[in-house]
Amino acid sequence: MAAAFGLYTHIQSNKRRSIALLLGLFFLVYVMVYAGALLAEALSQDASLDWLLRAAFRDLIWAAPWATGGAAIWIVIAYLFNTSLIDAVTGASEVTRQEQPRLYNLLENLCISRGITMPKLKVMEDGALNAFASGLNAKQYSITVTTGLLQNLDDPELEAVLGHELTHIRNGDVRMLVIAVIIAGVIGFFAELLFRIFFQGGLRWGGGNRSSGDSDRGKGGGGLAIIIAIALVAAAWLLSTAIRFALSRKREYLADAGSVELTKNPDAMIMALRKIESRGELEGATSAVMEMCVDNPREGFSDLFATHPPIESRIKALVDFAGGHDPGPLDLPPPAGENEPDQPPEEQSAEPGAPEQKPFLPAEPPVVLSGGSRAEPQSAGQAPGSAPGSVLPGPWGAPRRD
Repeated sequence: MAAAFGLYTHIQSNKRRSIALLLGLFFLVYVMVYAGALLAEALSQDASLDWLLRAAFRDLIWAAPWATGGAAIWIVIAYLFNTSLIDAVTGASEVTRQEQPRLYNLLENLCISRGITMPKLKVMEDGALNAFASGLNAKQYSITVTTGLLQNLDDPELEAVLGHELTHIRNGDVRMLVIAVIIAGVIGFFAELLFRIFFQGGLRWGGGNRSSGDSDRGKGGGGLAIIIAIALVAAAWLLSTAIRFALSRKREYLADAGSVELTKNPDAMIMALRKIESRGELEGATSAVMEMCVDNPREGFSDLFATHPPIESRIKALVDFAGGHDPGPLDLPPPAGENEPDQPPEEQSAEPGAPEQKPFLPAEPPVVLSGGSRAEPQSAGQAPGSAPGSVLPGPWGAPRRD
C-alpha cells in the first residue's frame, strides 16, 4: 500500500485499509459457520479428524448462501433502524434552531463553509462530556451532544467538537463503523450460540448418525475437532473485536485534523479534548455507542482493546502537526447550583474583603428647577407636609443654601 502524505492522502489510505478490514470481518462470518459445522459433526459423528474436517467443509459450502442471506437481512434491518436503536439506548432527541440556537448555528456555519448537507442535531440529557455521529446515509446522519458538553465548552471548543464529528461523516467513518458493529454483532451472536450449545450439552459426541459403509471414516478424531472448532470460534470473536478497534483508533486522529481544517483553530480542539478527558463516560450506553464518541474512557487490558487512542497522543499530534498549544489537564468548575451557600444573589457575588459597593450618584442633582430659591424646602428636598425650613437630606447630602 502506497505511503500517505498529507491529510487527504491519509484519509484515502484509511478508507482503503478500512474496506480491507471490513472484508476480513465479513470473512470471519464464514469462519464461524465452518467452526459451527465442525462442532456439529464432531458432536454427532465418531470419525477421524480428517474426515470431520472434510465433512465440515461440505457443510460450509451448503450453508454459505444461507449465512450470506442471514447476514444481509441483519444488515438491512440495522440499515433501517440503527438510528432508532441508538436513540432508544441513549435517550437522545432531535432539536431545532429555536430549541438550541447556539448549537444549531455553529453546525450550520461549518456545513455552509464546506457545502455539506447539514445532519440532524440531537441532544442527550447527560452530565458527561461527549458527542458522537451516527447514521448510514445522508438522510440518517446525525450528531448527538450531551448537555454536559453544552454547559462546559465555549463556542470555539463546541465548534471544534462539531467539526470533529462532521469530519467522521465526511470521511465515511460513521457508515463504516456502523457496518462493522453490525457484522461483529452477527459473529458475536453465533459465537454465543455455539458456546451455549456446547457447554450446556445440547448435543452429545458419538450419539449421531453412523454409517458402517464409510470405510474411510475412521474414529477418534472428535475430541481434537471440538478443540479446533472452539479455537476457531474464539479466534473469530477476538479478531472481529480487534478489527472494530482498528477501525476506531486511526480515524480519531484524522477527525481531529479535519476539525482543525474546518475551524482553523487547533487550540480550541485541544481545549475541548482536555475538558472531555476522563469525563465522557455515558451511563447505560453500550460499547458500540461508546466507540462512536469523541472519547471512550473505557479501557482494555494493556491498551490492546482500547477503541480510541489516548487523549495525550491526540493532543501531541495537534501540537506537533497543527501548531496548537497544550494547557495541560484541566479542572472544571462544579455545575451551577452545586456547593453554593444559601444567600441572596447580591451577597453571593461579593468577595470577602472587597469594599462595599454603593449605587453611583453624581455630585450634584441632575436638575435644578429655575424660578425658585435653592433654600426653598419643597424644591430642595423638603419632605411633603413638613414645616417650612425643615429639610431632609437627599441622596446628594444636605441641599445647598445661598
